[in-house]
Amino acid sequence: MLDHDVRVAPSLLSADFTRLADELDDIATADLLHFDVMDGHFVPNLSFGVGVLSQVKRATDLPVDVHLMVSNPEECVPWYLDAGADVVSFHWEAQTHARRLVSLIHEAGAKAAVALNPATPVSCLEELVDELDMVLVMTVNPGFGGQGFIEGSLAKLRRLKALCSAHGVSPRVEVDGGISAGNAAAVAAAGADVLVAGSAVFGAQDRVQAIRSIRDAALGGLARRA
Repeated sequence: MLDHDVRVAPSLLSADFTRLADELDDIATADLLHFDVMDGHFVPNLSFGVGVLSQVKRATDLPVDVHLMVSNPEECVPWYLDAGADVVSFHWEAQTHARRLVSLIHEAGAKAAVALNPATPVSCLEELVDELDMVLVMTVNPGFGGQGFIEGSLAKLRRLKALCSAHGVSPRVEVDGGISAGNAAAVAAAGADVLVAGSAVFGAQDRVQAIRSIRDAALGGLARRA
């Protein structure tokens, strides 16, 4: 029996913001919406903030997974909780007091996740993984959409699953970067069960079919893992 289902999270970063409401309607069959926040400091790019999140929350029924790629998560996390984030991911590399942030997120009724850059080892979560709802493994270097998947991420996902198993916990494992129907089975087999896809969804003519293809491929990989 599978211990998890598979969830597909289109990345808003790849949407056409001149027709945002239509874009959100097009991905209504997804499981959640991935909302990338970039500050131009932690990553070399800027995206959008709490004002856009508030509008998005009014325009979709999908849970919103806010990924904070910012240098000051302690300051920013409360803003996004107030704006309605359902899940908040902050970067291990940027935080000062991770456990305090996790508690703050949980106290607001949201899910707490830690994101790891490609060069950050999963061992950093040894003392925290028991308290997390999700771990976000970056499968590209963060900051820009459309990058190619880092193949070494598969081994990292397996190490993360081993760490979780050793602790007797099963947080969701999210992957973000270069995800498509072509590699969804491999990442799911390695341990992922939340797949962020930007251009693979928003770049497709038929978004419903794109989401279905990624989900079906990932379910096949999940079955191999089980």
